[in-house]
Amino acid sequence: MAKIAPSLLSADFADLKGEIRKVESGGADYLHLDVMDGIFVPNITFGAPVIKKIREVTELPFDVHLMIDRPERFIKDFVEAGADIITVHQEATIHLHRTIQEIKSYGIMAGVSLNPTTPLETLEYILEDIDLILIMTVNPGFGGQSFINQMDRKIKKIRKIIDQRNLDIILEVDGGVKLSNAKAILDWGVDLLVVGSDIFNAENIEQRVKEFKRL
Repeated sequence: MAKIAPSLLSADFADLKGEIRKVESGGADYLHLDVMDGIFVPNITFGAPVIKKIREVTELPFDVHLMIDRPERFIKDFVEAGADIITVHQEATIHLHRTIQEIKSYGIMAGVSLNPTTPLETLEYILEDIDLILIMTVNPGFGGQSFINQMDRKIKKIRKIIDQRNLDIILEVDGGVKLSNAKAILDWGVDLLVVGSDIFNAENIEQRVKEFKRL
């Protein structure tokens, strides 16, 4: 069964505790935490200290997405802050295999994210070492963007590769996911949907999460 990870990037930062309570009540499976440094992507969000405080108010698994340059410098910080999954960008780290091994050395799950135009071939020699693949379906940096339609081919292709190799990898999609297109995306074989603005901008956040769960 596919799972839902509301992205706090679209939440009300003045009431994160309240927003988290709402998605918990709706049945969210993870919290997706987008860490941006203003270098790898053109935006700055929050870092390990904020995540550590959020960890105090929820037991939901933390899906931490590092959109930062040279993420290997901060792996330990995010592990200690409470991350359950740490995903790094293939484009942001020179020694991807080493970075993945460091994440896994802490006993948590390791993921790799690809920007929309980064080919799947860049994962050829790391697939057996990772727990999650995050396909970006918008250019990372800001919430509320529209799904890039050409990404359907990319998602279907990596799903086929995962299945053919019989790999235990979570296939995650982030960017422009809405109630109106979520069913189609799930039909392409996605395991985990990251949803931001379509949840947190809803009139009833709890109900919107439930609507996604019913899909």
